[in-house]
Amino acid sequence: MKSHLVECVPNFSEGRRPEVVDAIRQVIAEIKGVYVLDHHSDEDHNRSVITFVGSPDAVEEAAFQGIKIASTLIDLNEHEGEHPRIGATDVVPFVPISGVSMQDCVEMAERLGERVGKELNIPVYLYERAATRPERKRLENIRRGEYEGLKQEIGTDPEREPDYGPLELGPAGATVIGAREFLIAYNVYLTTDDKSVADKIARAVRRSSGGLRYVKALGMLVDGRAQVSMNLTNFHRTPMARVVEFIRGEARRYGVAVHHSELVGLIPQDALVDAAVWYMQMDQFAPEQVLEQKMYAALEEESSFLDRLAAGTPTPGGGSAAAQAAAMGAGLVSMVVRTTLGKRQYERAAEKLEIVLEESEELRDTLTSAVEEDAAAFKALMEAYRLPADDPGRSQSIQQATLLAARLPLRVMRDSLRVMSLALEVAKHGNLNAITDAATGLDLAHGALKSASYNVRINIQDLDDQKKQQSMSSELDELEKEADHIQSQLEGVLKNRAQLFSST
Repeated sequence: MKSHLVECVPNFSEGRRPEVVDAIRQVIAEIKGVYVLDHHSDEDHNRSVITFVGSPDAVEEAAFQGIKIASTLIDLNEHEGEHPRIGATDVVPFVPISGVSMQDCVEMAERLGERVGKELNIPVYLYERAATRPERKRLENIRRGEYEGLKQEIGTDPEREPDYGPLELGPAGATVIGAREFLIAYNVYLTTDDKSVADKIARAVRRSSGGLRYVKALGMLVDGRAQVSMNLTNFHRTPMARVVEFIRGEARRYGVAVHHSELVGLIPQDALVDAAVWYMQMDQFAPEQVLEQKMYAALEEESSFLDRLAAGTPTPGGGSAAAQAAAMGAGLVSMVVRTTLGKRQYERAAEKLEIVLEESEELRDTLTSAVEEDAAAFKALMEAYRLPADDPGRSQSIQQATLLAARLPLRVMRDSLRVMSLALEVAKHGNLNAITDAATGLDLAHGALKSASYNVRINIQDLDDQKKQQSMSSELDELEKEADHIQSQLEGVLKNRAQLFSST
């Protein structure tokens, strides 16, 4: 059985006073069940990153203690550095490692945020998967204007109101807390001291300016050398090697080259393996050829999803199965697109299908995560019902858990409907020889939507908040109506393209 492990990678606005960083690291390491894996300090950025893992409860407590001591040792009014920041503890992300879902990490972020706001009187903003507003998913949006700008706006601009804590900034500033997937912090140094070159390359490579997807980048001057500082948010989709070669090509435009690069914190083994495979052009490489991978696979005893589904335990159940079915539907959409791209007779649809592929892969990831998130939501609901009848917080805990148990399958319904729409597109424009695969993907997503609706209906009937109950019920009905419409459209597409197939 896997251990329940969460990673936390807090960034502290101090990189020039080792004694301060050591004091923060010490209080984190003192929490039982926490293991500090790495810390990285940069004087030019004036910033330190500490990486630690452990059980969810221990990691949450260690994060709080780190924020607490940093608030007493770091004064943002006296802080200067290359890296954008709004707080002594600038950002605290929780990352699921094993036996823990993304939803678990979201709940950790919410609990920690509320505690920091109440006990430390520090404004807290939730970001990434824990964000309460769409615009707050992106860290750079929250950091707009940095500490100095936020200090002026927090009490006057409703858009800058924190999720927790006061409407004013003290010397410790504000803290951003959230939940996200694994991120690689990676810097590339150039053979120049001209920061403007790094700025231009950063603008070219980052997604927000039209560059590579899953790349965030800034130009900086560090140790007298221009640096492209990056966060790579999905190394599977945008491999590190592609990022480096892109920067190398852009650098040549300005008559400079890549001098060296560095990691900030830790990196998954797969990211380095991908880079090695790319540079050595090992096209036939398989992960099983790595000795350590083969050993771990041989030792891994965790049962498959279907085995767990069939076991005599309440989780995973119907909600998880619905998410899995929709993820399979998204996978079939991706497969049909990949069998279509590159074929001359479908060139006109290529651009449209590439967009479909990008979205179907995102949906596949999201729905796969929802498999475990749904199981975790059901467990949370059962735990709430097990609270003693005289517990004053029991009723509220049940209502919160019930709302989550309804929201998750409703999200699966939304995602399933989107999978159906994409499946219809590839049925219309994709490889004719794979049209039945597109239809199967649509049917799987439709079944998933109907299955998820059962969980929504059974949970919303226990909500005390009638407005939320009615709102969710109305959305559920609308999603089912739209799904039936898409299903009916599929029949016409199949008939028309079957005639085309028979005539070729």
